[in-house]
Amino acid sequence: MVYLSLNFNNLNAQISNYSNEFLNIGVDAASISKANSVVASISGVNSTYWNPAGLLNSDKQLSVALMHSNYFSGLAQYDFLSSSYKINDSLAIAFSIIRFGVDDIQNTLNLIDENGHVDYDRISYFSVADYAFLFSINKKLAIKNLSVGANLKLIYRRQGDFANAYGIGFDIGVQYKINNWQTAAVLRDASSTFNIWIFNEKLFKDVFTETNNEIPKNSLELTLPKLLLGIARNFNLNKKISFITEIDIDFSFSGQTHSIISFNPISIEPHFGFEFSYLKSVFIRGGVNNFQFIEDFDNSKKLNFQPTIGIGFSVFDFSLDYALTDLGDMTIAPLSHIFSLNYKFNLKKYKK
Repeated sequence: MVYLSLNFNNLNAQISNYSNEFLNIGVDAASISKANSVVASISGVNSTYWNPAGLLNSDKQLSVALMHSNYFSGLAQYDFLSSSYKINDSLAIAFSIIRFGVDDIQNTLNLIDENGHVDYDRISYFSVADYAFLFSINKKLAIKNLSVGANLKLIYRRQGDFANAYGIGFDIGVQYKINNWQTAAVLRDASSTFNIWIFNEKLFKDVFTETNNEIPKNSLELTLPKLLLGIARNFNLNKKISFITEIDIDFSFSGQTHSIISFNPISIEPHFGFEFSYLKSVFIRGGVNNFQFIEDFDNSKKLNFQPTIGIGFSVFDFSLDYALTDLGDMTIAPLSHIFSLNYKFNLKKYKK
């Protein structure tokens, strides 16, 4: 973790590799099953997360998306809800909510009463949850096949009654199509994303002091920009079967990591995905991401990666998608089953 120590009126600031990490998990089972390799080819309502420049690539006026998944053997819940609206053929907007949370955590700070006795009735429960609210806009430019988009991200993070964080950030994305090729670039946290942490010291100060724990102070947490580049190619194998493949490269600038290409302060993470489509109704998807060099006890390094696979069905403008991550147990991460549902329709007869 990389820290930048500053002081603004007693408000400490730090840059963290893992700030707002819940926003890097990914949404939409179709995209996750392609190892998140979608910034160039993404279209429709889920573009609000991956690349807002793809919102207009929908043949319907209004779209709604929903995703739910469990992590850490069901301890954590990850949910995504989004809706997009095409104002006309060159302008679209969207609104999305993301929540990642762990609920019903036991609070044992007051387990021992004033007489030194353990009293289990004094146990209370709280939740730790992260929220993001995304306001997206997509506009086609005068240059043919060039589209730009942007997100305003409002962030709220809650750790029971002990601490809260409030944040704001921006994403900027572009997509450009030429023949069967699609290219894209996304600058996440374009101006850095700022989280202000506020701690309620009254709830834990006495216990932390007695147990010699460090009392956290109000602080400012910064998430540095991240650049995502993608290129995709469409293949129409025949009238019924089509194929698309995409390669993405992510550049992060917050310090050296275990990525296969890493030099301080830049880390480069490639990932690859593909999709077979039959009659635009049945989909088979796969991909590989999270390439990392893991150091063993003997200081040797082993290359790890995370395969993904998924299927999807689309009928009467409904789409149901499923993704299975870490196929073959290639990493220490457990298998994750992810489902998502999309529906698109016209509020009235839509004229392009």
